[in-house]
Amino acid sequence: MTATRIVLAGLGARGAYWREVIDRDPRAVAVAFVDPSPEARTRSERDRAEVPTFATVADALASVSADAVVLATPPTGRGPDLEAVFGAGLPALVEKPLALDLGEAAGFVRQAHDAGTALMIGLNFRYLAVTQALRGLLTGGPLGDPAFARFTYERWRDGNLPRLNKYPLVMEQPMLWEQSIHHFDLMRYVYDREPRRISCRTFNPPWSLYASDANVTAWIEMDDGLVVDYQGTWQSNHVVPTFEWRTEAQRGVAFQRDMFGRLSWALRDQESPTAVDLPEHETWITDTSGLLDAFLRHVRDGAPLACSGLDHLRSLAMVEACIEASVDDR
Repeated sequence: MTATRIVLAGLGARGAYWREVIDRDPRAVAVAFVDPSPEARTRSERDRAEVPTFATVADALASVSADAVVLATPPTGRGPDLEAVFGAGLPALVEKPLALDLGEAAGFVRQAHDAGTALMIGLNFRYLAVTQALRGLLTGGPLGDPAFARFTYERWRDGNLPRLNKYPLVMEQPMLWEQSIHHFDLMRYVYDREPRRISCRTFNPPWSLYASDANVTAWIEMDDGLVVDYQGTWQSNHVVPTFEWRTEAQRGVAFQRDMFGRLSWALRDQESPTAVDLPEHETWITDTSGLLDAFLRHVRDGAPLACSGLDHLRSLAMVEACIEASVDDR
């Protein structure tokens, strides 16, 4: 089978990883790059002259033959791009969040359904080896059913760094929409449960670089009585990040102490936790490669669609519930 021809839209920080991952996979080939920025297009034309660049997805699809589209673009203003993709009957892999409004996101899901094509969301943390191992520990593994958990994510995210996208600096609720959405999706995926009730408060510390709230504190109740105590911030006032996801289960406890690894577990009477051996991980590449692999297996081989737009709506609903709960609390 020939390589799947992909139009990559978005040549910013995230798009750079996608370009590398597509280049590494022999089943895929980039046939066009898209970015509204003339500077970004000029850089691309200088670095990859053999791949044509365009200002819009519609322009690209009118000029090249493609089998699929990857949107590594900001979550606002995607309507015209997705309309062009679905109008061409092509599958799309779109970076999370699909939109900054649940209703708008649901509309995109309906458009994909009506067009009879696939809409996959770029939830790359599902494809970390640590995520798969933790899910195995808690679904049919030695620990039994989870009962309650504490999820802590504390990071000084300097949004002015050149390697980071700049739009979160001015967006509403950047922590929730850009980071917590990953964490909420991981909770649903790892625990295989859906949320039932959420209470939340968001706020911004006085030193924050962000125009809107960069701190989130939430209490999440899920199916079967599972409760998660969640704290997340992009404006921890220490440059060293902290990540701890501790899950108390029927027969013991699981500890994940790094976003990309450091997983261990212990039974109730076991003094020293057992470390889980994990394969080497190339940050932002290994997990993005997992996304592309799942997408290609669906497009090329007819495998079930992973990280579907419809499933993503459930995680987006958690974000909107947090925003509503925080507003009501004030």
